Amino acid sequence: MNDRPEPERAAQKTLLAQHGVDLRICVVGNGCVPEIVPAGARAVVLETNVGIPGGRNAGARALAESGRPGTYLFFLDNDATFPRTDVLARLVAEADQHPEAAYVQPRLTGPDDVTTPRRWVPRLRAGHPDRPGVITTMTEGVVLVRRDVFDALGGWEASLFLYHEGLDLGYRCWAAGWTGWYAATLRMHHPLTSPTRHALFHRLSARNRITVAYRNLPGPLIPLYLTAWTTITLARSLRHRGIRESLPGMREGWALRHVQIRNPMSWRTVWRLTRAGRPPVI
Repeated sequence: MNDRPEPERAAQKTLLAQHGVDLRICVVGNGCVPEIVPAGARAVVLETNVGIPGGRNAGARALAESGRPGTYLFFLDNDATFPRTDVLARLVAEADQHPEAAYVQPRLTGPDDVTTPRRWVPRLRAGHPDRPGVITTMTEGVVLVRRDVFDALGGWEASLFLYHEGLDLGYRCWAAGWTGWYAATLRMHHPLTSPTRHALFHRLSARNRITVAYRNLPGPLIPLYLTAWTTITLARSLRHRGIRESLPGMREGWALRHVQIRNPMSWRTVWRLTRAGRPPVI
């Protein structure tokens, strides 16, 4: 969106420094003409801001239309950086070592290479962010995804616009028989910012929880999931404020649920997610 020129330059500089991979780059202008595009990279101009997942889809589609879609897609937010020049190559090596994983997630830290907020650890037990393992969701802005899986599943769910698109894609990967892998020994850096800096955070987060549940969960689990997350959302909103935005978000998600395409996961997938440490009710 051309609103972070210095972080954008830093992100692209560390991306261009990656070695050991055949790299093709696409920069997406979400409602703008991107001003910072590396030489040889593709640029996509979206006339309106279609949201982060929709923007990512546009970039992936442009690379596919170039005739060289690649084996993997790596999604990089424009305020994240690679601290080493071999991160992408090592992520691909991790994917090769875990062929059952549809996506591989590096550990995201602050610029100090140590601090990892709980929300950046893609599992419920977040006390040891340096421990690798199987995961059921992802940190969307720094994740490696197998291209064939991404295309088969239709990419990110664009209607979410912002927040929880990684939970939705993770559920769909698992429903298709895949898993996810957390490569905790591989780090990437991101400013230690809070999602509440975005004015839409509380409303969209509450709305999208309902959307993701309705799209992906078996009917009997939807009320359990929504009861748990309504309680958590209200508790967090009272502590951090935002209750006025969360309640309209819940109403919006419930009112628009029938607009979504429902493709509930099987009970076998529910069991696999539970065994992986995240039963799909929390």
